[in-house]
Formats: sequence, structure tokens, C-alpha cells
Amino acid sequence: MWHFLALIVLAWLRLVVSQTDRTGWTVTVDSFQTGTGNEATKVLDGNTGTFWHTQYTPTTPALPHTITIDMKKSYNVNGLTYLPRQDGNSNGNIGQHTVQLSPDGTTWTTVAMGTYLDDSSLKTTPFTTAQARYVRLVAQTEAGGRGAWTSAAELNVLSTATYTKPATNLGIWGATLDFPIVPAAAAMLNNGKVLMWSSYKPTDFNGGGGSGTTDTAIYDPATGTVSQRIVTNTMHDMFCPGLSLDASGRPFVTGGNDAAKLSIYDPNAASWTAGPNMKISRGYQSSATLSDGRIFTIGGSWSGGEGNKNGEIYSPATNSWSLLAGCPVAPMLTADVRGAYRADNHGWLFGWKSGSVFQAGPSKAMNWYTTAGTGAQKPAGLRGTDPDAMNGNAIMYDAVNGKILTVGGAPNYQDNPATANARIVTIGAPGTTAGVAAIGSMANARAFHNSVVMPDGKVLVVGGESYPVPFSDATSTLIPELFNPATSSFTSVNPIAVPRVYHSWALLMPDATVISGGGGLCGACNTNHPNAQIYSPAYLFNADGSKASRPTINSVSATSVAPGAKITVGMNRAVSSFSLVRYGSGTHSVNTDQRRIPLIPTASGLSYTITVPSDAGIALPGSWMMFALDAQGVPSIAKTISIKTS
Repeated sequence: MWHFLALIVLAWLRLVVSQTDRTGWTVTVDSFQTGTGNEATKVLDGNTGTFWHTQYTPTTPALPHTITIDMKKSYNVNGLTYLPRQDGNSNGNIGQHTVQLSPDGTTWTTVAMGTYLDDSSLKTTPFTTAQARYVRLVAQTEAGGRGAWTSAAELNVLSTATYTKPATNLGIWGATLDFPIVPAAAAMLNNGKVLMWSSYKPTDFNGGGGSGTTDTAIYDPATGTVSQRIVTNTMHDMFCPGLSLDASGRPFVTGGNDAAKLSIYDPNAASWTAGPNMKISRGYQSSATLSDGRIFTIGGSWSGGEGNKNGEIYSPATNSWSLLAGCPVAPMLTADVRGAYRADNHGWLFGWKSGSVFQAGPSKAMNWYTTAGTGAQKPAGLRGTDPDAMNGNAIMYDAVNGKILTVGGAPNYQDNPATANARIVTIGAPGTTAGVAAIGSMANARAFHNSVVMPDGKVLVVGGESYPVPFSDATSTLIPELFNPATSSFTSVNPIAVPRVYHSWALLMPDATVISGGGGLCGACNTNHPNAQIYSPAYLFNADGSKASRPTINSVSATSVAPGAKITVGMNRAVSSFSLVRYGSGTHSVNTDQRRIPLIPTASGLSYTITVPSDAGIALPGSWMMFALDAQGVPSIAKTISIKTS
């Protein structure tokens, strides 16, 4: 009980200390309606019943509209709150927007952008701390498309007492991306966009079972815009699903709140279609794309009944599911105090050679599953002395050599201490005992965190909390860590601005940055995080903090290849290595899609030839990011390579 009370106190303190006294502040706007009491000063009057509104008669000025706050002195600013009008009318609610800071009212830096949800709830935009006197909110769209208006009841600026300028040798977190949903799941699409979704409501999952709807959003890095869509045609609330990218790079979403359903998203057509129902209803299961393009799933007692969630497999050739009687879930159960409801959740699955699946956790017992016929299971040994590690991570950072990093997790799903444990698991032929090596621990114990393999083989571990409690940020860590496989050690990097814990995710992007977002989805709670940040690793900067010059891929001989194929790559300057990183997806700390293949090229001038591994269990079918790295480890922007089914 004492620990729970401590969590509440810590969470309350985090909220209170960031409020800023607005005494003496002034505000300017590009437009306001005269004669109606809608002056700009209403956003600072502390009265939620009044509001600023741009002019709407006799003329309506065009968007965008701006409102600028002069705080009269410099603060260590780390967020903005925007309260829409509270009179029951939605006209002027801000949709697409940017938040900018300035020390002098002349030079501006964008610290946040995105799209707010079209409702009357308080919007909080946190961002990495920066020093500023002026804060500007730019409204680019009206959230409901009702007119070229902007309105606001209250604006406040969040600040902190201390400020330390981030060191670029530890990477830099960029502008916050605001979303109109709390994204509990996400997938990196092979068109460069990020697909995200919540549940049947944009900010809450409770009561969604059987609703048949999902709120989704897409972030387009090329334009910086966020679009929203409510998906109804698949009759599937996709909260708490199994998630994989199929052999065509399409997000393949199973179960969750509507526990038997399958929905597939086509990035080319920007459309969702329904697939056949699974044989077993599931939620919190994991799935993995196999070497032959089929998709395996197992576990998932969070929904659809508890226990006996044995394996089944989807065949694209027949568009059907088949039960695998020889793939029982029992060997991979944890000893969770909640029993089957939690014990079969979030398996660490890896598609491997000859249609096999390696299960690295979260149970301390590891297993092999084979999928020919009715399937089979064989123990792969224990993960050393590591206990059950629910809500930990497993990342295949070197697929050629079968190397998997496992980090963190907790013996039970919640309400117990997480560990800082790290292990290197090495797999070879299917059915053999896996090698396990204990390495130095992380600096921070974590569960509900996410880990992302980068082009150079390092792994970014972001978010998590030391005492996992769903929908709590109280013991969250804001300090990510970077695993270096050359030294088997971890280095702390610059902090994130927002806790990323339960229902968060992180993905590698084609520009070699990492997007980390989400967390919460608990309705009226104070731990909803409808946003993301993008991390630019240190390899993108010179020692003096300036941006590093990046190699450029000028040409690629083929963008759709089979395992074993050779690819000739034309570069603008010399490079020393290449890597293939499979596009990723993430929900509930699970990303079974990402893996990295290191490649050493043969060179002829600025023409390089690389060879895709011939085993489809290493080079899984699907969409991959191909990076070229120079001698200093600076990566190019990726070219997308499709590896076809053998």
C-alpha cells in the first residue's frame, strides 16, 4: 500500500512543479473579434468561461492564425497547455499547429507540431526544455474544418527550474509531434509514413470490445502533417492486438478488443481490409512473419477467454488460419501471480530458418516452434539466470550471427520491481539449445520500455519504469540507454521529454532516426500521451554539434530481390559498410518485425556490391531499409528493399 501511495504522490509532484506564474504576461494575436469580449487577453485571465476568437465579421481572415505570449523574462520552457473554448461550441478548435519559442521575439525555433483532437479537453504539448521569453502557437487548420477561425479559452506555459543544454554527442530529441489520438500501437510503413492507432475512442480503450471501430492516425514526415481516420469497415477494435508486417510490408493486426478479428492495412492503397477470423480469439498475443511468408501467432489470454491459447498459423496462399496442435503455449508461460490471464502475454518471437519460430521470452524458459504439418515444440534452454521478464524487450541486432539482445522486464506483469538485466542470446539451427551470455546491466531497471536496433548495430532502449504499474508514470525513467555490441555495454543518452511506458512504442525511421511515442489510453487519467518525439542519434552530428555530412545512395540495381541476390549500389562518396534493417511495428513493448543484417560490400570505385543472405530465415520476406555507412559510422538515408518469399 505504501508503494502505491508513493506512486500517486510522485505523479502529483510531476504535474504541479511545472506550472508557471502568468503575472505580468502580455499576448498579441494576428486577429480578434471586436465588440464581443473575445480579445486575446482572455487566454491569460484564468477564467475558463471566456475565450479569444479570431475575427469572423465583417470578414474572416484566412488561416494560419498566431497567438504570441511575452513572458517578460526568460524561462526554462518545457511545455504548453491549450484549453479550447468551454461554451459548448467547437468553432475555432485548433487542429494542425506548431509551437515555437524565441529569446527575443525575432528568432524562432519550432519545438512542437502536429494535430490536436477536435474536442474541448485540455491539450498538453510537452517538449524538450529550452530557454525562451516568447512562446507562439500557430494554428494552421480549424480542427473540424468548420471555418477559418481560431479560438482558445486558456494558454499556459510549462517550465522547470533547471536547464542543461543537451550534448550532441548523446543524440538530440527533436520537436514533439502532437496526435489526435493516444497511439498504443504503430507501424513504420514502407512509404515512409507512420501508421498509429488507439481503440474505439481516441483517448480510451475501456468498453471497446465488440465496438468494431478503431481510431487511427498517420504521420507523414515528408510534410510534417498528421491525418486522422476512424476505421469501421473491418469491424475490428484493434486495441491490444498481435502485430506483424507481412511479406508485402503490410501491417497485419490480429485480435485485441475484438478478439477473433484480422485487419490488414495496404500502404499503397491507404486502405484497410478484413481478413478471416483466427481459430482462437486472442488479445496480448504476439505474432511473427516466417521465412515462407506465413504468419504464426501464440498466446493472448487478455481477451477471448483465458488459457490454452496454442499456436496457429495464417497462410497468404489460402487466406486461412490453421491450428497447430503441436505448438502448445504451456512451455512459454511465465509464473505470473495473475495466472493464465497474464502468463501468455507478449511473447518474444523471431521467425527463423525453415519456417521455425524462436521464442526468447518473456518466460525464463526459451522454446523452438516448428510449423510444418501440425507443428512441434522443443525446449531451447533457460535464459541463463534471468527470471521471467514480462514487458521486457528482445532485439535481433545481428541476424547473420543469430544475436539477440534481451533487456529488462519483471517477473509479474505489474506491481513488482523490474530488472536492469541484459543478456545476449545466440541461436543457430532450429531445435538446438540457445547460447546465453550475461552482460553488464543497464543503468536503469525497466519494464514497459521499447528498444530499437539502429543501422550501426547499436540498440536504443527508451522509456520504461522501475516498478511497472499500468497507466502510471510515477517510476518512469526519462533517460534512454544505448547498447554497443562491440563492448556489450550501455551508455546513457539525452533524456526524453515525455514518459514512455505502458502502451508506448518506438520505431526506426528511414532517415536513421528513432520515433518514440504513445503511452496511456486511459480516458480521463493524467497519463495519456497523445504525442511522439524523434531521436537523432549521435552518428548524425559532428564533434562540434553541427550536422554530419551523410553519404547518399545514388542508385540501386534492384529494389525487389530474393534471398541470395546481389545488389549493386552507387554512392556519392566512399562508404565502408551496409546494413539491412527490417521495417518495424510496435505495441506493448513488442516488435517482432525489426532485425538487422550487417553487410560488408565489395567495392569498385563508388560502386558497391552487397549480397543478401541466402537463408530466408535470416532475410525474412518483407520490406527492409538499406543503409550505407561511412568510415565514421554516419548512415545514409535508407532505400527500401523488398525481399521476396523464396
